[in-house]
Amino acid sequence: MRRGAITRESVLKALAEHDELGREAFLSKYGFGEARSYVLVHDGQAYDSKAVAGVAHKWDQGRALTRDEFSGGKEHAAAWLKRVGFQVKAIKNPDWARDEIILACQLVMEKGWKGLDAGDGRVAELSALLQLLPIHAEADRNEKFRNPNGVARKTFDIATRHPEYRGKPTNGGALDVAVLHEFLARPQEMTEAARLIRHGIAAGDLQSFAPTEEEEFGDEFSAPEGRLLMRWHRARERDKGLRKKKIASVLQRGGQLACEACGFKFEKVYGDRGAGYIECHHVLPLHVAGESRTKLSDLALICANCHRMIHRQAPWPTPEELRASIAQKHANDRRAAAALSRPRRPADEQMPNP
Repeated sequence: MRRGAITRESVLKALAEHDELGREAFLSKYGFGEARSYVLVHDGQAYDSKAVAGVAHKWDQGRALTRDEFSGGKEHAAAWLKRVGFQVKAIKNPDWARDEIILACQLVMEKGWKGLDAGDGRVAELSALLQLLPIHAEADRNEKFRNPNGVARKTFDIATRHPEYRGKPTNGGALDVAVLHEFLARPQEMTEAARLIRHGIAAGDLQSFAPTEEEEFGDEFSAPEGRLLMRWHRARERDKGLRKKKIASVLQRGGQLACEACGFKFEKVYGDRGAGYIECHHVLPLHVAGESRTKLSDLALICANCHRMIHRQAPWPTPEELRASIAQKHANDRRAAAALSRPRRPADEQMPNP
C-alpha cells in the first residue's frame, strides 16, 4: 500500500461517509480518536483530519489505513490533504520560536523583569507584531494565535523564571529560560537583536525571508539571534557580488582560495570542478554588526564543513578561533598516537597473577 496516495475524490467520499454516520460512529468504525493537532475544514465544517485521510485510502488503495500506520501531522495526514487541495488548520497554536521570545523578553526587561497584563498597550502592540512575523505558516495558526492574552501569559512565563523571582513560576518552557539568561548575560546584544527584528518587520526587510519547507540551518544549528536574523545573515553571505569582490581581493594580494579555518582547497581536491569555488562567511552576526554596510574585512572565505561547524553552536567562533581549535585537536591526536606507539618499559608491565 502506498501511504498518502489519495485523491480529492476519495477524500470527498470519506467526508460524505463521515456526514452520513456522524462523527462518533465514523471514528469508532475505523478505530480513530479525535484529532489533536489538525482539522480539515470543508464547507465551514471541521473534520478529524487523520481519520479522513486514513479512510480516503479505502477508495484509492483498497483499504483504510489504521491509526498506527501514519501520523496526523505535517509529515503525513495534514500534508496529504493539503496536497489535494483541502484546507487544514491547527487546533493548537505552535510553540513560541526564539525570535518571538526575544521580543517578549525585551518587553519584560523594560518593565523591570515583571510580567504585563493583557490590557497593556505594549502587549497589544507586540501581539500585532508577532502576527506579522513570517515564522509560522497560516495553517499552523488558529484564531487565538499570539493574541494579547497569550502574549501576556508569555511575559509572566519569562518574569517568573528570573533568578530573583521568589514565587511559583508559571508554565514556561526551557527556551524561555534560555533566552532570559541570554538577556541577563548580554543585554545590549540581545536588545539589539530585538530592535533589528522589529525594524526588519516594520521596514518589510524580513518579510522576504519566509519559512521554507526545510531550513538549511534547522534546529541542529544555533541561531542566538533567532531564525529571521539568521536568514538575513545567510542572505548577506550569499550576496554574489560581495563574494566575487572578496575572492578577487584575496587573489590580488597573492592569496589562495583556501579555507581560513582548516586550509581546505576545493581545486586541489576536485580539480577543475572546484576551481574558483569557496563559501563566504559573514564573521559578525547581525545583532553584533548591526545594519551597517558589509565591508570585505567582515567576510571570511571558508569551506562548507567549517561554515556549518561555525553556525552549529553559539557563540559562533571566528575562523581564527576554529582554526586554533582544529590545531589543538590535531596536537592532542598526535600526543595520543605517540603515547600508544612508545615502547613499554619493564616497570610498566603488570606482574602476572601467582
